[in-house]
Amino acid sequence: MIDLFPLARPFLHRMDPEEAHGLTLKLLAAGIVPQVPIPPLPRLVTHMFGRDLPHPLGLSAGFDKNARAFHQFPRLGVSFGEIGGVTPLPQIGNPRPRLFRLSEDQAIINRMGFNNEGMAAVAARFAARKAPGQIVGVNLASNADSADPANDFVLLARAFAPQADFLTLDISCPNTANGKMFLSPGPLRDLLERLAALFDTSGLKRPPLVAKIAPDIDEAGLDAVLEVLLEKGIDALTLSNTTLARPDTLRSSEKNERGGLSGPPLFAASTDILRKVFCRTRGSLPLIGVGGINSGADAYAKVKAGASALQLYTALVYQGPWAVRRILVELDRLLAHDGHARLSEAVGIEA
Repeated sequence: MIDLFPLARPFLHRMDPEEAHGLTLKLLAAGIVPQVPIPPLPRLVTHMFGRDLPHPLGLSAGFDKNARAFHQFPRLGVSFGEIGGVTPLPQIGNPRPRLFRLSEDQAIINRMGFNNEGMAAVAARFAARKAPGQIVGVNLASNADSADPANDFVLLARAFAPQADFLTLDISCPNTANGKMFLSPGPLRDLLERLAALFDTSGLKRPPLVAKIAPDIDEAGLDAVLEVLLEKGIDALTLSNTTLARPDTLRSSEKNERGGLSGPPLFAASTDILRKVFCRTRGSLPLIGVGGINSGADAYAKVKAGASALQLYTALVYQGPWAVRRILVELDRLLAHDGHARLSEAVGIEA
């Protein structure tokens, strides 16, 4: 098969970024996006969420906020994916424009503000379309104007636990009023205790709980958050969310737009916090490495820093779906070159 994205990219990138994204979702949902063929790569088999994945590369949250195309995620070649972020009530998000391409940097800035159709609509669509065997998680967030953000997470967990393979607690979004309040130990402990009570008393099966942390947290804050997460039995961590920082290397004229930065300029910071967390947790938790993965070498660096699984999104905007195949094939070659029979042997070797 031929990679057709180089033909489609000029057309898509002449469009407003949010409109282009909407069109991409429609094409994917309709099955028009060609299947990316992933060759057998037994060296990359990964155990995550209590399941064996054919490889470690998944799709991060934000791509399919409303569960409109997730049933077609396998066409992109990823082994798992994440819908959302979802809030209990529908939320329009921040005013547009709120999504910006930094083309010279192969990066994106977004200040979407968790725009989504709300828990009821997304949960109904998710339950109806989730295919047997497909590994999909749900990214949970509180409404920006919520009087009880922790209860928002409880409501969402109750709604999505029956179908989700994992639930991600997005406690580090930079773009809403409540997006980072749970980076404080007190509110975080209260949130996790409320979720534990839900599963203890409701009879619902508890899916793996994942916490998503930003790279902008300081050392003391990171230690405090990790202490609570480990104490309360979090199952995995995603490292990292987007960043509010603006590296000096940015060249694009949009670099000063407000919002979270993703793509290659995030790579160093997200890999640094990944390494720090791996060292602090002594490898006791699975870590999902995300932020700036553009190549197999980037993926390998995340693995060596401590990632057991990986996610990407921005690379698809600039390289298209075949980025998944290229990254995996190169990652497999690099592992073989270094004498690793399986990916797990390389996790954290440079942390």
